Amino acid sequence: MPTRTISLTRYLVEQQRHDGRIPGELRLLLEVVARACKRISYEVNKGALGEVLGTAGSENVQGEVQKKLDIIANEVLIEANEWGGHLAAMASEEMDGIYLVPNRYPHGEYLLMFDPLDGSSNIDVNVSIGTIFSVFKKDPGQDGVSEADFLQPGRQQVAAGYCVYGPQTTLVLTVGDGVAMFTLDRELGSFVLTQENVTIPEDTQEFAINMSNMRHWAPPIRRYVDECLQGVEGPREKNFNMRWIASMVADVHRILTRGGIFMYPWDQREPTKPGKLRLLYEANPMSWLVEQAGGAAHNCQQRILDVQPTALHERVSVVLGSKNEVERVLQYHLEAQQ
Repeated sequence: MPTRTISLTRYLVEQQRHDGRIPGELRLLLEVVARACKRISYEVNKGALGEVLGTAGSENVQGEVQKKLDIIANEVLIEANEWGGHLAAMASEEMDGIYLVPNRYPHGEYLLMFDPLDGSSNIDVNVSIGTIFSVFKKDPGQDGVSEADFLQPGRQQVAAGYCVYGPQTTLVLTVGDGVAMFTLDRELGSFVLTQENVTIPEDTQEFAINMSNMRHWAPPIRRYVDECLQGVEGPREKNFNMRWIASMVADVHRILTRGGIFMYPWDQREPTKPGKLRLLYEANPMSWLVEQAGGAAHNCQQRILDVQPTALHERVSVVLGSKNEVERVLQYHLEAQQ
């Protein structure tokens, strides 16, 4: 932990002033996103006292039943960011199309994408959930904003992060210069830097996957998990532990904290869909964070950050985490194609 108290604002100002890593408008945008996450954290913490538990009686564009907090979190992020003058438009997992900044507000050059409340199936049972966000720059040569402006490969992100609402509220951020973690100090009312230069160990003995889907996986994924389950007696010659929280934010946070591999692969129940997780709102920002921490991320065929999106709500397979384990899974897929 740093020997001096460094707020998120100070951290971003120093990134702007000394390192030239981010321009002023991006700094202000990230501060607004952080304030929105702080507000969402308060709403999550109220739970039943705030009458925010349960379903909202509606579905999102993917046909998933929305929780009350899904809608609240989405509205908080829109209301916090639409008037600041930093954005041209926003896109959310909970909205059918893009959200244009109203004409009554000034328009900026950035595009914000977010999953307002990842892991919402865990809301009512008081298990960690979170917000994921990603920032791109709009093409300055194009007038107006369209859905096509959002269809950029993940390597073009200028900032990405998530906020996990657990025993502590922790904001994790990258602007392309490593990964930093900030913890919400409720007495101060601000995020405070608690870890810099986050590094994921290259090797691990922990994997995260939904084992109930095992019979539906492709052979390379089954091969990898089978070898892990065989422990010291198997070809890996070491014991593995399995963890699965059913909240990508929480699972990735564990990996950034102590290593591991997270897998949400294609399966044969819906063979025409490449995966379940959304490329723009989940896979891209998490993959960049993992890579910035020394890990790796692919979709069982290529680096996720090199995938060219073709649709706003495109899905993708995800394998990310400790570099050597992720590369082993990719190797098994390449061998199966020979």
